[in-house]
Amino acid sequence: MPRRFDLIAFDWDGTLYDSTAVIARCIQLAVADVGGQPPTREQASYVIGMGLMQALAHAAPDVPPDLYPRLGDRYRHHYIAHQNDLSLFDGVLPMLEELKARHHWLTVATGKSRRGLDDVLRLQALQGVFDGSRTADETAGKPSPVMLNELMREFGVEPERTLMIGDTTHDLQMAVNAGCASVGVSYGAHEPDTFHALSPLHVAHSVAELHQWLSDNA
Repeated sequence: MPRRFDLIAFDWDGTLYDSTAVIARCIQLAVADVGGQPPTREQASYVIGMGLMQALAHAAPDVPPDLYPRLGDRYRHHYIAHQNDLSLFDGVLPMLEELKARHHWLTVATGKSRRGLDDVLRLQALQGVFDGSRTADETAGKPSPVMLNELMREFGVEPERTLMIGDTTHDLQMAVNAGCASVGVSYGAHEPDTFHALSPLHVAHSVAELHQWLSDNA
């Protein structure tokens, strides 16, 4: 089957990595640590995918800006305490292996920091699996299209040959802003009912379903 997409960009947390519940809890704990009103689980989950400071500011509107550095430090403290408990979703590695065998460029576009992404790629022994990546701290947080625009320029791929896959409206809006197609996954941070206004090509309800759709359509 001819390739429809040359470049496939994956979000990380909640799309490839089973981390959304831990991230939401760490946001709640960090806000409480600095004296703010902890967000609900839904409010904390909503900001996953944004850059860290952008996400924490949105989740803790009652925390003054001068406490944002401490808020970020407390989030990282709680996350590091649990990072070894996290793992890829079942089925992610076979999916990536098949896509590489079909010679797609595989990339990551994430709200994580560069250090955070590099650490987790080492932890999961995924160095060399992805051809490129962009993080929020080195570009701009979602839904800005900067991450996708830079990846497309790096690999010389046009928007119509680029696919963004993510679990949040931030991911899908980033794809719209970059002129790319998208696929949503329903097993991450955001409810899939919110995806339809952003016109994803498909919404997958499991990694196995995502793998099958990509095999048949990408």
